[in-house]
Amino acid sequence: MDIIRVENLSVGYGGAAVLRELSFAVPAGEITAVIGKSGCGKSTLLKTLIGLNPPLSGEVTVSGETIDFSSEASLQKLFRKIGVLYQNSALLNSLNLYDNVALPIRMHFRGLPAQVEEQMVTKRLSQVDLLHTRGKFPAELSGGMKKRGALARALVLSPDIIFCDEPSAGLDPLTSAEIDDLLLHLNQELRMTIIVVTHELRSIERIADRVLALHEGRVHFWGSREDMLSSRNHFLDRFFLKVATNDH
Repeated sequence: MDIIRVENLSVGYGGAAVLRELSFAVPAGEITAVIGKSGCGKSTLLKTLIGLNPPLSGEVTVSGETIDFSSEASLQKLFRKIGVLYQNSALLNSLNLYDNVALPIRMHFRGLPAQVEEQMVTKRLSQVDLLHTRGKFPAELSGGMKKRGALARALVLSPDIIFCDEPSAGLDPLTSAEIDDLLLHLNQELRMTIIVVTHELRSIERIADRVLALHEGRVHFWGSREDMLSSRNHFLDRFFLKVATNDH
């Protein structure tokens, strides 16, 4: 079953297309890595899939419902189905970790009993091993702890899909591997669909079921990780050679 369907999608800014006529379908319960050179449109695609950047043309369907980007009701329905882990974590410095994680609950379910909110937040903080830091502010957390806290916030409404924008950016290899482990656990134990924008070769090889490669504004490759690693695609060979060289 496909949880996301993209059909003839063109997206960009100010009427100028960055990505043109993209079509692909994301199976439910898998981890999909979105890759490509810097500036190829990975983040632009992500913004459209999470409802923040209306397409120039084409359609995005999530869980069987086509997103109407002009309808606040349609977008709100989408926002309750997804969670987003932003590249810079995007925790609010003025709030402690508990209140940061509780934000989506308070935005979408105003008036929810405090006991229910506490159960939801506690569950997610425990999943990312941060319950002991619930009262700390972002400035008191390490980079890896901020990422895990942001992941707890993305999970708090039990979404169908988690979108992760460069989850390993700025992290050391050990902490990056811990984030990979968390994503794998969520996928394997909860069968959660995860879309990861990344250039980390180790993460792609370790966690991705499928890979979507963007190049020159279009889908250049869409298939399983195994097919990608065994392909003789010139662009992919050059991309991974560059990534591997930069890692050393």
